[in-house]
Amino acid sequence: MALVSPSDDLFDSILMADDRFHVEGYREGFEEGMRQGTIEGRNHGRLHGAKLSAEVSFYHGFALAWKCLLQSSEDVKARKRLKAVESLAGLIQKFPYEDPQYENLQEDMERVRAKFRQVCSLLNVAVDFREYVSGSAGMSF
Repeated sequence: MALVSPSDDLFDSILMADDRFHVEGYREGFEEGMRQGTIEGRNHGRLHGAKLSAEVSFYHGFALAWKCLLQSSEDVKARKRLKAVESLAGLIQKFPYEDPQYENLQEDMERVRAKFRQVCSLLNVAVDFREYVSGSAGMSF
């Protein structure tokens, strides 16, 4: 076995410092990325949840208002419209408000949107949720 001089150890530690700093930098960067990713993910989820909640609330209010308007009518068409409005209200009532990890959230939301479009068609109402959201952007409260 060859003798290793102290100067060789010094050079080895200098040469290996680059690898050591690279590994330490990667670990620190990974930890910081995880922390920032968690914060960003939480904020994104909160924002997306608020938008979804506003949309569902709009549909619910729409269904309740039209249900009240249509209940007093004895017209055959009004009963058909009322049934569609009640169907929309039923979809909204079944919506999973408490489960943030619900797997079929997008599919159920698409069903609610489709039913809303159907009800608007039956009622001859040109209502778009996006107009509702943009219309409230200028409110001061």
